[in-house]
Parts: sequence; C-alpha cells; structure tokens
Amino acid sequence: MADDTPAGWSGSPYRHTLDWQNPDFYDLEKVAAEAERVFDVCHSCRRCFNLCASFPRLFGLVDAGPTGEIDGVDRKDYGTVVDACTLCDLCFMTKCPYVPPHEWAIDFPHLMLRWRAAELKSGKVDRATREVTKTDRNGKLATLAAPVANWASACGNALTRPAMEAVAGIDRNAALPRFSYRTLTQQALDAPHVNEAAPGFGRKIVIYATCYGEYNQPEIGRAAQAVLAHNGVRTEFVYPGCCGMPQLEQGDIADVAGRAREIAAAFKPYIEDGYRVVALVPSCALMLKAEWPLILPQDEDVRRLSRNTSDISEYIVEIARKEGLTPGLRPVEGGVTLHLACHARAQNIGAKAAELLRLLPDTKLDVIERCSGHGGSWGIRKENFEIAIKLGKPVARAAANHGNRHVASECPLAATHIMQGIERIAGNGALPAQSHPIELFARAYGLVP
Repeated sequence: MADDTPAGWSGSPYRHTLDWQNPDFYDLEKVAAEAERVFDVCHSCRRCFNLCASFPRLFGLVDAGPTGEIDGVDRKDYGTVVDACTLCDLCFMTKCPYVPPHEWAIDFPHLMLRWRAAELKSGKVDRATREVTKTDRNGKLATLAAPVANWASACGNALTRPAMEAVAGIDRNAALPRFSYRTLTQQALDAPHVNEAAPGFGRKIVIYATCYGEYNQPEIGRAAQAVLAHNGVRTEFVYPGCCGMPQLEQGDIADVAGRAREIAAAFKPYIEDGYRVVALVPSCALMLKAEWPLILPQDEDVRRLSRNTSDISEYIVEIARKEGLTPGLRPVEGGVTLHLACHARAQNIGAKAAELLRLLPDTKLDVIERCSGHGGSWGIRKENFEIAIKLGKPVARAAANHGNRHVASECPLAATHIMQGIERIAGNGALPAQSHPIELFARAYGLVP
C-alpha cells in the first residue's frame, strides 16, 4: 500500500485512503482474506459487542465453530456480518484501539464497504435497493404528486405497503419520509431579512440542501435560514445533487466519486468568493468532510470543499463562541431529549447539537449518545427492520423515560425511527414531538411556529 499518512500527521488516529481504482480492491478472495485477518482481531477484542448487529453475528459464528476461533468459521458466512453493517463508523471512531497508526490498521467499516464494492463489481446486485435509494429521481417524481406519494408510503396503508414490501423489500411497518410539494431550493427564494445589527453580521454561507432537506423536510432548511439571518449571516441554498451516501452503503464507490466531483465543482466558486458551506444533515456533512477526500484524495476541489464544510449545529456554535449570538432566545417548554446522531459523532467535532441546545435558557436537556439502530436504507428493509427496532430500543426506552415534550436528532431518519420505538413502548400513551435541533432553536427565537 502506498504511504497515505496525512500531511503533518501528529500520531493521532487516521484513515487510509480507499484504493478503489486498484483491481485488487475488488478481488473477492483477497477481500475475504483481509476480512479473516480483521475478524480475528475483532474476535480477540470484542469491545464492539454492543454497537450493532455485525459484531454479535461475528462472535456468534466464532463461538459456534469447531475451534472457537476465526479459522472455524466458513468464509461463506462472512456475508451475514457484512449485511448487518450500517456504516455508522462508530466502531472506528469510538471503540477500536487498533485503527491506524496501529500496525494492525483496522478499519472495519471500510472493510465492509470494500466487501460490498467487490460484490457489486462481481454482479451481485440488489436491484430493488438500488432503485429505492435513487433519491434524486424518486424525490423529483414524488414532489410532483406529493399527496399521492405520501398516501402510498404511509404506514398502515393496507393497499400499497404490502405491495411495496413484496416488490421493493421495504418493511410495511417502517416509517418512510414524507415528500414536500415544494422543494427547499424553491421555498428558500423567499429569504428572510439579514439582521445587520447581529454580532455575526458579515458572514456568508451557502447551505447544501441535501436530498432530505430538498425533497422531504424543507422545514429544516427554512429554520436554519431563519436562525442564520437573525444572526447576521447571509445564506444561499445550492443543491447540485445527492451526496451519494445511499450509494456508498451499497459499495458503488465510482458513483460516489462522480457525485463528489460534480458537487465539489458546483461549490468551488462560492468558496473562492469567501463562502463557507454548511450541510443540514450529518450524513451528508460526513461525506463532504471525510468520505469524499478518502475516495478522491488528489482532487483539489474535493479537498477544498472538505476544509470549508461545517455541520449546521457546528456552525452556529462557532458563531456563539466567536462573535456571540443575537439575544432573545426563550426556553423550550417541556424539555428536550436529544439523540446524538452517529454520523455527527463520526465527524469528530464533539457533541455540537448538545452544545447548541445548551445555549437555550432554562431548558431541560437530556442527551442520549447511542445509535438509534436505523442505519439509513438498511433499517427499512424487511429483513432488517425488526433488528433495527431492537437495536434502537435502549434509545427509545431512555427517551420515553425522560418524559420530555420534545425528541430531537440531527438525523431526521434516526428521529423517526426512535419515535417508532417510543410508540411501541408507550402504546396508546401520549408521544413527544419530533424535531431537528435547529427547528427548536428557531422556535426559541420565535422565528418559526
């Protein structure tokens, strides 16, 4: 492997770039051999036993084998471990003591990614999942007939959801995102007045709408725009296309690379004109900041975008620290339970959503730092949904026990999944309201209902 140690490396953990253009990357025998090496280390450690379904499956295979070691596991069973990985990155970021620069150089999520890429290259394609995760095509079509699309995808629709389960493999009980009949970039043309008296006046950013913000929940982007304008920040919205996280989950690295080049080029003139880029959803921020530079390490547009991208909570906390926020925040009545999204934690920026909500006066805040179990497109699959609910049950139980009026997560899909878990626990009892942290912040300013 070529030396890809980061420039100026100080000895802290880092990730190797993805050698995805090397034919050996897709050699199934070589991938399986690397999996055996990594699985042997994981089996001997077992610190990740409670993170997700992948590790219990791996350890179960080892313990049930004739030797009690990895050599007793048939390689054909490795795929069950790979299938359970959601690419949340938490094993790499929070648990594993053997990540680079350790000589064992363990990167479990990127091994899972490589396995999927090799299977994709060999023709093992889950066509239903690939069609479901074409977010731009599906979003554009669904927004044209949003009421019909929302009716068809609603849980409890006995006409459409069983058919969707049979054809697309989406569990009939999995809550799916609703679609807006007007996209975020359309709505954002009606921009609020920028507060020139704000301490942060003079800043300017371009907001990456993300596919979820663009098609499903524009309210998140409008809330962010309102808060930023109130704090003196000039904003523009740009949406060149989906960041490719759904395609990364399937191992289609070439597709992600193409998206990275196109989107980075679209943001280049803004960055050169002094704009910062802010992403509304942590998975998308993670792609721009971390995953794309590992796929295209020599692309200067991608590297520039990585250096100039912030998560929405991260950016507002930065304003609060450097210039100070516009006064006028009010308490959020009833308290907030905040779930820290996995891909927000994987950005290695600290608990910025918690820092954001702690800026609210006299507001009870309970923070849950554990995976919701959803895993993007993974958690809605028929074969995974009940596992996802089980994995997220500790989060749902904690949220129910806190008894706060609001449940918030920077990841809207995680928040919806947590709400489904709370609903199972509460039965017919009252449920909390679901929000994104930036929506709560905008309400505390009185900027949105």
